[in-house]
Amino acid sequence: MSVTEGMDEFEQSVSSGSKRSRSRTSEVWNDFEILPLYEDGHRKVKCRKCTNILTADKENGTSNLRRHAKKCHQENDSVPCRPPLDQDMYREKIAMAIIRHNYSFSFAEHEVNRELHIFLNPDVKPICRNTAKSDVLIIYKRERENLKRALESVPGKICLTLDLWKSSTTDEYMVLIAHYIDANWGLQMRVLCFSHTPPPRSGKILGERLFNILKEWGIEKKVFTITLDNASYNDTLVNSLKKNPSFRSSLPCSGEFFRVHCGAHILNLIVQEGLKIIEHTVHNIRESVKYVRGNDMRKLRFAECLQELPNLTSKKVRQDVPTRWNSTYLMIETALTFRDASHNLSIVDGSFHTCPSDDEWDKAEKIAKFLKPFYDITTLFSGTQYPTTNLYFHGVWKIHLRILEEMEDEDVVISDMAKSMKEKFDKYWDCYSTVLSFAVILDPRYKLHFVEFSYRRLYGTNGTIMVMDLRDKLYSLFEGYLRATNYEAHHMVENASSSGANEKVRDADIAGFDTFESEIVGSINSKSQLDVYLEEARFDHNTHMDLDILEYWESHCGSFPELSLMARDIMSIPITTVASESTFSIGGRILDKYRSCLLPQNAEALFCSLDK
Repeated sequence: MSVTEGMDEFEQSVSSGSKRSRSRTSEVWNDFEILPLYEDGHRKVKCRKCTNILTADKENGTSNLRRHAKKCHQENDSVPCRPPLDQDMYREKIAMAIIRHNYSFSFAEHEVNRELHIFLNPDVKPICRNTAKSDVLIIYKRERENLKRALESVPGKICLTLDLWKSSTTDEYMVLIAHYIDANWGLQMRVLCFSHTPPPRSGKILGERLFNILKEWGIEKKVFTITLDNASYNDTLVNSLKKNPSFRSSLPCSGEFFRVHCGAHILNLIVQEGLKIIEHTVHNIRESVKYVRGNDMRKLRFAECLQELPNLTSKKVRQDVPTRWNSTYLMIETALTFRDASHNLSIVDGSFHTCPSDDEWDKAEKIAKFLKPFYDITTLFSGTQYPTTNLYFHGVWKIHLRILEEMEDEDVVISDMAKSMKEKFDKYWDCYSTVLSFAVILDPRYKLHFVEFSYRRLYGTNGTIMVMDLRDKLYSLFEGYLRATNYEAHHMVENASSSGANEKVRDADIAGFDTFESEIVGSINSKSQLDVYLEEARFDHNTHMDLDILEYWESHCGSFPELSLMARDIMSIPITTVASESTFSIGGRILDKYRSCLLPQNAEALFCSLDK
């Protein structure tokens, strides 16, 4: 458009008051707001995009407006409109970064970090470390209240795991974790405390501390079991809690099933006992691994020996940690795949004197075969994302059978190893955990039939007596659930009848009719929910190998209301303290050598907020 054409268009648009009623034909006016006439007689317009003021005189026409609109459109298309900064949200994001990524509180004061935030948004107001710490504590308190409300709404009981952990500064912390199945039948695990525990740390003092923590959370009446390792102070801790009248009264069967021994810890004790017998057999394998991993030249020479073999493997030579039996098993298992390579290395390397003999390799192969079920079951027991209670009986029974079989082995080393392990097994698992054995009965693929089958294989006809004893205890626990449900229902009826002052008053003469009717029906149909469940046909365990046990009981809540409630609680029992122990690695990152002076309350806030 020429300047002359622009002037003509401008005259048509804004030349005088009489002409202002005329329509503006140019599209450029859609991008501008016409301002009142200035005192000097000049006409001004404001850009709707960038709010800049431009002159709109007859001399200039609309050409300058078009140039500005074109440039403004290009800039606004390339730079999106930025919403105003929410400073409170910014502070929360900084606090969450500190929690999630184990940053120090001084992260908020890092110079380049601040420059980055200001570059992204000039409206940012940087915060100091104390403000960041305060924000972390606010998040912790908020999440703690959310968890407290969630625990109040748990429909069943809550199971616990507890362990002590020593930081790099030798300060000890108590880690308490709650395990439960929520209203949607999802298995949940939440850290309740990560608290500094100064000496003395006797079982009685720890028991009192634990009870106070449970009261703070309002769950002292909802506890079902606690899973602990075999530390001596734990015996005193359990006894002190069970002697507490207000705590004991709410435990099922007066606390008979309250204590659960950590399955992984017992397995470790059993296998470590056997490894003492075969120490001399494993010695040369361990030393050969140390030799190969000693320096780069040996690794290169060993790699050349591997290249000569027809079948290459992706496995790497593993060094064990003698105090952890599973690492010893993995060392033996991987070393067996390098048997031929080790032999070749002993030929080409005159300094390699610890290559195991053929007899030692053969024994190592038998040892690995013997230990594999222990390793597999330990891995299975250590799961935290799925119920493990119904896996307990199978696992312990298989280990029991395996030890009995290997005690008859012709190899004296293997036989002695099994006998030594049997002594340890009898000390801890001679009587299988009763409450954990209930879980296999509540698995529709096995029920009481599998327990009877298992005990008969182990004990012959004496197994029948053990089955009946287990059955009686199961019924005793179930009757407790029935009484609790009837008690709650009775109070609900009382509250409903007494709260409705404006409601229709019930006839006092028939107030007991519902109870009378339920008693009559109960006498006619004497079979309980547990009777009906046990008499129903079992699921075929071959076609239902992947059965979701929680999904099964969720779908049978209507048929077995009280029984499903008991199953919910039993399936939430953790059979190991792995959940507590796995949190120690997180604690080690929070209380590392660079933050060893972190106050205990701040450490707990960081730790527990990370778990939410």
